[in-house]
Amino acid sequence: MELISPIDAVFLLAESREHPMHVGSLQLFEAPEDAGPDFARLTHEKLLADNEFHPTFRRRPATWLGAPQLAWTQAEEVELAYHLRRSALPSPGNFDQLLALASHLHGALLDRHRPLWEIHLVEGLNDGRFALYSKMHHALIDGVTAQRVLQRTLTNDPTATETRVPWNLPRSPRKSEPSGSLLGGLARNLRSAVNSGPAALRVARAALVQQQLTMPFEAPRSMFNVPIGGARRCAVRSWPLERVKQVKKATGTTVNDVVLAMSAGALRAYLIEQHALPDKPLIAMVPVSLRDDEDEVGGVKVGAILCNLGTDIADPIERLRVVSESMRRSKEVYNSLSPIQTMALSGLMLSPLALTLLPGMLSFTNPPFNIVISNVPGPKEPQYWNGARLDASYPMSIPFDGQAVNITLTTNVDSLDFGLVGCRRSVPRLHSLLDHLENSLAELEQAAS
Repeated sequence: MELISPIDAVFLLAESREHPMHVGSLQLFEAPEDAGPDFARLTHEKLLADNEFHPTFRRRPATWLGAPQLAWTQAEEVELAYHLRRSALPSPGNFDQLLALASHLHGALLDRHRPLWEIHLVEGLNDGRFALYSKMHHALIDGVTAQRVLQRTLTNDPTATETRVPWNLPRSPRKSEPSGSLLGGLARNLRSAVNSGPAALRVARAALVQQQLTMPFEAPRSMFNVPIGGARRCAVRSWPLERVKQVKKATGTTVNDVVLAMSAGALRAYLIEQHALPDKPLIAMVPVSLRDDEDEVGGVKVGAILCNLGTDIADPIERLRVVSESMRRSKEVYNSLSPIQTMALSGLMLSPLALTLLPGMLSFTNPPFNIVISNVPGPKEPQYWNGARLDASYPMSIPFDGQAVNITLTTNVDSLDFGLVGCRRSVPRLHSLLDHLENSLAELEQAAS
């Protein structure tokens, strides 16, 4: 058995029928020109033949000291036909049907008696494309790593016929964690948490004195910060990256600033439409890499930044300025920290979420933030899988109590692929947010020009 880290264990402890804790991805592929009508079936058969598994894809929760969320065990047998499934859309096979299927799959719990992952190959789209919907438990693998695993199955060679599968990729060249007993691993995790706590408090106090950080509980109550049900609705769309870059150049901001302002404008319009716009600005939690493009030194450089979205501001350029300034100030704080301080401060920013997991606490506290907006780097060159070209890759993340909707996007060559996931009960007409995103970007373009 192997110890489950405290952070990963939270995703198992917090999971229920109303709160599935897996991350997902919906990839769209265009088959090669010479592919026959059986391309998807033959691909599925090819995948089923690869029944070697990386240890991560053999993991399932084990009971240790009477608790089922403290340790992993390795499944001796993995029933690949269960984890890898092939299905077809009924006629007419339109994109809305694919999204309805993905929404249903994304709301279903993974079986804890098996390794915590599934992949669904879906054919029958009326435009000839096929899709892969993948989901992996967040305790097993985080969203960014899951995206990287899926990217490693792809190649920039359109003639390559080797079909790489996520469950049997070559081991990463990164150094492995030192092995040890369960008790030894538990001691290391506790020691790290205790040592980093005071550092986080000192850094946060200094940042507050300088008025640089947006801190938890500054967020207003909103219709997104409510208890949620188990059913999910997913909405996806792609935008040309060049449109965002043009706004970035005209305003002297960053691509991520423009994406956040684009999302802020969409959220403002949606909330006005629902007669639910708070007087105070929404606050987004934004996971960001703090590593420069030239920085190749190892170590953790990821921060959890709380960003003022300026949703109380009608002018799109002024809203972008507020977003950019909020991100700049937080990055200045994080960039002055050591890796362990970065982890500690990020943990401090996210720690109030623990209160929302306690029964009844959600109604007594302001939300630590209103929404998670995450931008995951993707491939810069066209990618192929078994000769099929990747058209789009839509990430699908986790809503939870107090956070009824999530916006995650990834770059795919010249596109930004947005994946929105919301509680089906709490967030009506989620798909309308896509039109608001388009209108928000158009407003930024017009104002910037």
